[in-house]
Amino acid sequence: MSDAALNPSVESPPAAAPVAAQASIAQIFLEFLIIGATSFGGVVPYLRGSLVAKRGWINDKEFVEMLSISQSLPGLNATNMAILVGEKLRGALGSVAAIIGVCVPGAVIMYVVGVFYRNHGDHVWVTAALKGVAAAAVGLILSTVVGLSKKSLAGTFDFVFMALTVIAVNRLHQSVPRTLIAVGLLAVLFHRPRKEQKESVGP
Repeated sequence: MSDAALNPSVESPPAAAPVAAQASIAQIFLEFLIIGATSFGGVVPYLRGSLVAKRGWINDKEFVEMLSISQSLPGLNATNMAILVGEKLRGALGSVAAIIGVCVPGAVIMYVVGVFYRNHGDHVWVTAALKGVAAAAVGLILSTVVGLSKKSLAGTFDFVFMALTVIAVNRLHQSVPRTLIAVGLLAVLFHRPRKEQKESVGP
């Protein structure tokens, strides 16, 4: 008989924490290929819908953290996110598969659209269609912001940091990197572990 059965005081080992869904290189490439081919009007809602809701490869907390890194660094959010998610799932090969998958559809489609726009860009119907797509893009981004804010904005001061960012970029016309660094430092100072918190944790 086991020690746990002979001695009830012996504790059983804790259950393993659930792990994220596994992904192959082919699955990563295919998923980012679909994202690149269908992400009309902004890639962020499609990234969250595919990677978090559909595949479960990352959770909302990880998505927000990766998106924050992607927006803080040069380059497009889509390619930056592809590199981060691919590396997390399958290392360097995962990053390569993800970035190729997300870039190829857009490159091909934009070349075709570029040729069409050069020849017919001044047509009244084309202009109207572009205005409609622009409005839809704002709606897609807003829906993603609302969904993520429910899990990311936990306290009152989180809304303060968000408001400071909007005011600095939109009203004071500060650059995004400068604003992110300044607001990020304020957030780090505010959320740093307090002395009483350290004492409550203890050794």
